[in-house]
Amino acid sequence: MKTNKSYTKRLRVTKTGKILMRGKGQNHFNAKARRRKQLGKRRVVPFFMKQGDIARFLA
Repeated sequence: MKTNKSYTKRLRVTKTGKILMRGKGQNHFNAKARRRKQLGKRRVVPFFMKQGDIARFLA
């Protein structure tokens, strides 16, 4: 099974094992958006997965 590269670029695993995710489609469409909206797009949010899925998909 191939890994979805665009999705894996949005995930980050912290030192404590939390998975943080950046939202999709937030790359370069920020020029005309208000500043508050621009900064909100950069925010990362916790991504919840079951322990079995973490072991299966994240080595």
